[in-house]
Amino acid sequence: MSIDLKQLFENVGEVLPLDYTLDLSEYQLFGTYPFFVPIVVKGNIQNKANIVTLTISVDVILRVNCDRCLDEFERAFHYDFKHILVHELHTDNDEYILVEDFQLDLDDLILSDILLYLPSKLLCSEDCKGLCSKCGQNWNKGSCDCQDKFVDPRFAVLGELLK
Repeated sequence: MSIDLKQLFENVGEVLPLDYTLDLSEYQLFGTYPFFVPIVVKGNIQNKANIVTLTISVDVILRVNCDRCLDEFERAFHYDFKHILVHELHTDNDEYILVEDFQLDLDDLILSDILLYLPSKLLCSEDCKGLCSKCGQNWNKGSCDCQDKFVDPRFAVLGELLK
């Protein structure tokens, strides 16, 4: 959604409420399409004392595969973001969002914010046991015989010292 902010930048006290859904079902991440439910966006853009501030909250539900056991799961996230918007920037500064020609692409900004705040490792549960490296058994669903028998050959010499 592209928003024209010219009137907001020119009028102190102006407030633009935001309440919409963002469909990212076609966006590919981690080799899948995890945004299967539209993202709920609520907030506002306001000019207070000639400082234009974007304040939004987003609710995201992802469907991804666990990084340990590879099972598919769903996880909900809630994020609050706040940005100061400027239409001119005289120095390189990452603290401000530059709004060229008073046009803000809010969808791209929200997607960038979400991707930056997602955890680097997504697990189906905190105590996920993962997979057996030998046979591939999901240890959350049961054990395998490899667990006790398999000794990493690099550590076999250490086992001999304990005998």
